[in-house]
Amino acid sequence: MSNPAGIPDFPDLRAGRRFAGTTRALEALRQRGSRIPLLGRLTGGGENSPDIAIAQGLLASIMVMAGSWGVGWIPSSQESLLARSKFLLPLRVEMLGVIICTLLLALGSMLLFRAWLRLRQRAGEPGTDPVASIAKSIWVWSIPLLFSFPILSKDVYSYLGQGRLMHAGLSPYTDWVSQLPGWFAQGSDSLWAESTSPYGPLFLMYARFVYFVSGGVPEYGVMLMRLVAVAGVALCAWAVVALARLTGRDAAWPLWISVANPLFLLNMVGGVHNDGLMIGATLLGFVLVARKRHLAGILAAAAAIAIKPIVVLVLPFLGLAMVARNARMGSKIRAWLYTGAVATAVMALLGEASGLWFGWIPAMAGAGSAAFPYAPVGLLGMLVGWLGSLAGGDLDFIAGIVFSVFRLASLAIVFWLAVRRPAGPPLLYAGYGLGAAVVLAPIIQPWYLLWLIPFFALSRRYPVNWERALYILCLLVLLSGVVDQLSIGQWFSLLWVRLFAAAICLAYMGYLVFIDPKTAAIFGADRRRPLLPGKK
Repeated sequence: MSNPAGIPDFPDLRAGRRFAGTTRALEALRQRGSRIPLLGRLTGGGENSPDIAIAQGLLASIMVMAGSWGVGWIPSSQESLLARSKFLLPLRVEMLGVIICTLLLALGSMLLFRAWLRLRQRAGEPGTDPVASIAKSIWVWSIPLLFSFPILSKDVYSYLGQGRLMHAGLSPYTDWVSQLPGWFAQGSDSLWAESTSPYGPLFLMYARFVYFVSGGVPEYGVMLMRLVAVAGVALCAWAVVALARLTGRDAAWPLWISVANPLFLLNMVGGVHNDGLMIGATLLGFVLVARKRHLAGILAAAAAIAIKPIVVLVLPFLGLAMVARNARMGSKIRAWLYTGAVATAVMALLGEASGLWFGWIPAMAGAGSAAFPYAPVGLLGMLVGWLGSLAGGDLDFIAGIVFSVFRLASLAIVFWLAVRRPAGPPLLYAGYGLGAAVVLAPIIQPWYLLWLIPFFALSRRYPVNWERALYILCLLVLLSGVVDQLSIGQWFSLLWVRLFAAAICLAYMGYLVFIDPKTAAIFGADRRRPLLPGKK
């Protein structure tokens, strides 16, 4: 049961004992603040009211929005409407403005994470509709992010650059953004500007449309790309709830941990990524198949592949979802043939419409030329390539062999998961297959973690310690994104600004995990007790 404060009672909470005096003082301060009219809404209220956590998250999201105006990504091209704005210049070119905006972005991101944790504690109380509260939080927290500059990544400018490539009659699968005049001023990351596109023909056609409609004005382009990102969030939220209810599971926890997750919202809405739409369309495919609408389900999955081809690895498991768990191999093969034929036909039609045909296949097979050092396979490939170069070999060629070996290993894992008997849950095994592809890829972006969470969350509940590990991992990934993706002028010391952002994030992380009287229990709960009242 919960205590009068509405938080689980964990009497042996080690961190709570260690910082008991501090937590009591903070709780007393919160109670005093709740009596102040302007602060009452944010610090007071009944513990069974999720609206308090939603309001706190809204404040955090507004802080992130304001912070992005000073240290978010904005191109310096002449077409930009805001690059020389008199209102924004003091935030971007003056040290005080940069410091304040860095503080707002870092602190707001961490505060949003706290509001997310508190939402779970409050939404789990009797008398509340947790699914409705969590859905409300997703949209309330997303609204300010619609008006932010891109944060945690500037990939959206690479999207626009590839749309410009298409508009110029070039193929993003064989040509690079850096071949375009003035590409750097338009915001594309130099790393991706010399790499082939990892996106499917459907998304590239949309990117071309966006570039044409926006006339090359980056703010208009970002706004149109953000529509896709928000559509992805909406589709993910709907599909997660639908799948949970189709399988007889509680929809609140999967929705909370996957879509309301601050890492998801800040990357998909704030960072303007197309990954949300990719995963949403994939989950929609499983929803439709579960409702016996097999053709529609395959079409949805094919659309996901046409956005980002990596999810082609999910097709075998979508086919498994069409047959019984104990079906014979012949039934499975027929389902796979049907799934593959429909998806291939869709990709052929889109390939013809875009003029790109199946260029995404060699582009996807060759991805990895821009390997990140924190991708284990990318690091290993570069290391082996470097050692080989000492003996007179070609570094890129040798590294490419290593990358290919691990790609084949991921395909082998997917094949084994698909044909093993007895067959596993299709949705869970789809998550395993995607997970293998992510872990064994030469490139790992921080938000790839978000691809996997819905598949696992919809398949089973996990031990409390596993949940805590995920919270810590999400916090660390969020911290790395905030620290690594700060856009500041070259006349400032990027190192010191990053250290400042890291110090803020680490200090607040320590507060959440060890000191905060409301959240410390989540990270140090008694293993014998549930994380939330009435929840296992």
